[in-house]
Amino acid sequence: MANLLDLDTTSEDINYDPNNLLDTLINQLHLKNDAALSRALEVAPPVISKIRHRRLPVGASLLIRMHEISDLSIKELRNLMGDRREKFRISDAQFKPKP
Repeated sequence: MANLLDLDTTSEDINYDPNNLLDTLINQLHLKNDAALSRALEVAPPVISKIRHRRLPVGASLLIRMHEISDLSIKELRNLMGDRREKFRISDAQFKPKP
């Protein structure tokens, strides 16, 4: 399964920490835990767990949903998780049909 945003372990991504983003959202929204955050974001609880354990990247649609419920800008949300890239590059493989 191809990810929308490739998370290479290059020097740029060493500071990537989705936990900071999730913890900040929990605090800002006055939620108790990840389960409450998953309900607020309207995603299944395992999605939050997979993001915390870095098995799933924060996708564009989830980032937009975080923006909608928190009133933080997309740039602020990206900074919270350590993503300071100026541009996103989508892999060519994502536009090719599956064999």
